[in-house]
Amino acid sequence: MTDLPTPSEEKAANTSLGDLLGEVTRDVSTLMRQEIALAKAELSQSAKRAGKGAGLLGGAGVAGHLTLVFLSVAAWWGLGYLIGNAWSGLVVAVIWGIVAAILFVTGRKAIASVEGAPQTVETVKEIPETLKRNEENR
Repeated sequence: MTDLPTPSEEKAANTSLGDLLGEVTRDVSTLMRQEIALAKAELSQSAKRAGKGAGLLGGAGVAGHLTLVFLSVAAWWGLGYLIGNAWSGLVVAVIWGIVAAILFVTGRKAIASVEGAPQTVETVKEIPETLKRNEENR
């Protein structure tokens, strides 16, 4: 039984080395352009998430500051009747310290959820394997 050449073997036999190298170069160039486009898309999405998280943190800071000012004065004044002005100021300061810690932890979690470009990293790792000879080309 005669082994018939595969289509890849026929193409290799009938195509010049320069043409084959040209095809490989075009394919690698296309692959690189696609990887760059994927990286841009992923980084754009990550930047939007980071911007949203930063905006939320900024808004929380402004709202927290205004709330701190008005409620602190009211609480200090109200507690001043019960425990004295000095102690009431300390109690109010501790409460707002706890609020600040909670806002910080929530903002840090939002920033930590930014992923970068995980799909691009995975597909770029596959490029060297793709360029190796496969069973059909041996």
